[in-house]
Amino acid sequence: MNNSIVDQTFTDQDFSNKKLTNKEYDSCTFTNCDFTEADISVVTFLECTFTDCNFTKVMMKQAAFRDECVFENCKLLGANFSGCDDFMFSVEYNGCMLDYASFYGFELKNTRFIDCKLTGADFTEAILTGSSFKNCDFTNAVFERTNAEKVDFSTAFNFDIDPTQNRLKKATFSKEGLIGLLRKYDLVIK
Repeated sequence: MNNSIVDQTFTDQDFSNKKLTNKEYDSCTFTNCDFTEADISVVTFLECTFTDCNFTKVMMKQAAFRDECVFENCKLLGANFSGCDDFMFSVEYNGCMLDYASFYGFELKNTRFIDCKLTGADFTEAILTGSSFKNCDFTNAVFERTNAEKVDFSTAFNFDIDPTQNRLKKATFSKEGLIGLLRKYDLVIK
């Protein structure tokens, strides 16, 4: 029995509260699909694109995203990426809502986040080396013991990152963003 689906397009599909039975999706496109509370555990996505999809509270234990999967304008509220398979993990997030997503202890090297909302997202002990966060909102996001070396935060905003608790060597920040590094000191900066 072949468990691979190759070069397929899924539009307006409702996968909510269901378990995906196929084990591998290769070069597939998902548009306006609902994965709310779906179980995509142990499923591999290779070079897939997800556009305008809802992944709210999706279960993705050992799910694999490889060969540059792209999420565009997707809702990933409370998504727990820390349980995903990190082997060759390769994802780009563009215009996504990742509020309360968890990347706890996860390796996200060289990952691109563009115009994303990351309210309350958890990056505790994550490895973000070389990633970029262009125009991303980090309101109440958590950075603790995070490796953010060589990360581009130059256009990110509303972050609160303690340089004494996180690795920030060669990370890039704008002058306006420096307040997010100094907030714990309760300084008045004009």
